[in-house]
Amino acid sequence: MISEYIRNNKYRNALCMPAEVSETYSMLAQGEYNVNYLFAHPITGRKLILRVNTGSQMHLERQIEYEAHALDLLKGCGRTPEVLYVDGSKSFIPYGVMVMEFLPGRYPSYESRGDMNGVMRCMADVHSTPIPPEEVVCGEPFGEDAVPGDTVRLIAPGSSTGAILDECESMLSVYMDSPLGDAATKTRLRRLLDRGHVIAGQGSSGHAVTRCCINTELNSTNFLVDDDGYVRLVDWEKPLYGDPAQDIAHLLAPTTTFWKTDTILSSAETERLTGEYIEAVDGRFSTCGIRERIYQLINITCLRGLTWCAMAWVQYQDPDKLIANESTRKKLDDYLSDSFLTDIENRFK
Repeated sequence: MISEYIRNNKYRNALCMPAEVSETYSMLAQGEYNVNYLFAHPITGRKLILRVNTGSQMHLERQIEYEAHALDLLKGCGRTPEVLYVDGSKSFIPYGVMVMEFLPGRYPSYESRGDMNGVMRCMADVHSTPIPPEEVVCGEPFGEDAVPGDTVRLIAPGSSTGAILDECESMLSVYMDSPLGDAATKTRLRRLLDRGHVIAGQGSSGHAVTRCCINTELNSTNFLVDDDGYVRLVDWEKPLYGDPAQDIAHLLAPTTTFWKTDTILSSAETERLTGEYIEAVDGRFSTCGIRERIYQLINITCLRGLTWCAMAWVQYQDPDKLIANESTRKKLDDYLSDSFLTDIENRFK
């Protein structure tokens, strides 16, 4: 996929690399819509990542540019990778391409208080980064009033819960419309999502929400802890201008913690981590009402995780799927199992 691309002059000149390819690219990681290759700059020796984007969950034509622009907006916080190059033209290969710095580190552990405190301080710094108003466009990324697909400005949905539920409806429709989906599972997912709309309609405390750039897909494997314990956040595929409570709720929700670690946090652990995040914000923006919003959004986030799994399960039945991850394939079955759905249903009672 990349052998042709890395030879083009635009790429090599932008990164100040010799015309002849001498660097070696090795597979680092792949997700559902991106493939990441690790290489060392042939002159400086600096480790870099070549990221190839194969699709957009947000239905954006300029997906890779949208992601790169969000990282540029956050570069002052010291918690995200630096972008060195972006090409959304799709003129050399039919995919978007970005080059960013490689950040060393290990994944944090939910069981480590030190790791998770570092994660909360990382998120407080990210969320405290000011975003210029001209870099934001109002609209819904998944609903009927979706912004144009060629936007690179940060999308600001009308409400966090509304945007998530619109996305849930879009994803669930893939499973509901598929003849491969289990009828009983369809009924349970539909019932849960209807309950989510009721919860969202109950509103919150009425405190004004301070918006910021949010990641929207916080998994523990998106964080890297370096040798000094400093935490950074990578993988900015779906950023929005929204409520910081959405990020914290996603990080702490059972559908997130169970994905890579098989961990489900207790109520006491959730409360402790929420308090550590608020303490780390340290008055840089208003956190009035944020606890209440986090707890509400944890339930809504569970729906997002389940409906994504339902959509992805259908996609994984296609033998021609471009990117397939075997660990993901197994987790999809786990999340749509009777026992896991029952646990989520009990949380909604």
